Amino acid sequence: MRLSALLPQNSVAEVFGQVWKSGGMSAADRECLMSAFLEESLSEEDYATIDRMIHAVRRGWLQIWD
Repeated sequence: MRLSALLPQNSVAEVFGQVWKSGGMSAADRECLMSAFLEESLSEEDYATIDRMIHAVRRGWLQIWD
């Protein structure tokens, strides 16, 4: 069974909005992003959004939660 069949289908923009609003990234958020990577269905805008989230984590603006 494909991983994407097990996870809710959230777009990268939706995940970004949830993460930025909450101030941190949960395990479910990370799994949604990983499934998008595995499906290779990301646009350049999606890659840029993920880069922004990674940058925000490195700067301490967002946290990673278990």
